[in-house]
Amino acid sequence: MTALAPAPDADLGADLGANRNAGDVWVDRLFRAITLVAGLLVLAILALIAYTAITKAWPAFRHQGPSFVFSRTWDPNVNHFGALDFIYGTMLTAAIAVGIAVPLSLGIALFITELAPTRVRSGVTYVIDLLAAIPSVVYGFWALAILTSPAANVYQHIADTLGRLPLLSSFFGGPVVGASFMTAGLILAVMIVPIITSLSREVLLTVSQDDKNAALAMGATRWETLRVAVFPRVRSGLIGAVMLGLGRAMGETIAVALVIGSSHQITSHVFRSGDTMASVIAHNFPEAVDLPKAALIGLGVVLFVITIIVNVIARAIANRSSVLRGSAR
Repeated sequence: MTALAPAPDADLGADLGANRNAGDVWVDRLFRAITLVAGLLVLAILALIAYTAITKAWPAFRHQGPSFVFSRTWDPNVNHFGALDFIYGTMLTAAIAVGIAVPLSLGIALFITELAPTRVRSGVTYVIDLLAAIPSVVYGFWALAILTSPAANVYQHIADTLGRLPLLSSFFGGPVVGASFMTAGLILAVMIVPIITSLSREVLLTVSQDDKNAALAMGATRWETLRVAVFPRVRSGLIGAVMLGLGRAMGETIAVALVIGSSHQITSHVFRSGDTMASVIAHNFPEAVDLPKAALIGLGVVLFVITIIVNVIARAIANRSSVLRGSAR
């Protein structure tokens, strides 16, 4: 019998293994060590931030107890600190921002990757990247100077129309103000649209054009191609983009502080003024001392914990989507 000749790929692998010297092995080990240290450094910084913040806020936590989170009264004059109103305002403005920004961002990202000509694609991408680089204080002053007064007129028209409907009166009825939850949500939406759009565009570009062409060749429409060949492959990345935008919306300080109205209340009326944890810190931290200062740092700790919880939930949803997609195959 004639002996089988070794495969060319096997010969190439043997040659590469023979030529590999001890220096290459040490380079690989060094690279592995550097990446491990970088990953552990991120965890160490996170742990140090948490430890420092909790230590500084502990006097307020010890003084107030669980009511720090569940009480609605925030009165530094009597050393009573309840963050529930601010937690509600943070979640409401972030929800408004995400509800407006996500459809808009995904639409822009799909237009850039699927429909736009090359020249238009480059121009839109440049504008989106430019908007992401604008400082938040610029957005805040723009909203304060330009958006707040016209927004109050628009809100009043909406309240006069939708506020008469029984199901919508609790959200849009009653007196309105320009500096409100809705205005803060709108400016946050403008701020996070570039972030979500840029990340979504990068994620959508990872889908192979061959997969799209195969779906189109089988008679699928453009929407069916996106639904079958694109979205299932990038669902985790899109969720990550949305969560990053949500984190930016929850933690934004200056822009929200300028346009939310600084009112401590929990209300379903989105056209009324309110406050968030970040805006309260921005307004009161420079003058705060002792226990009130510890309470403001405690707000930062609560915001930190909420952000971590939201990201853990998002990661669980993304992982579940990946598992479901794998089992469907």
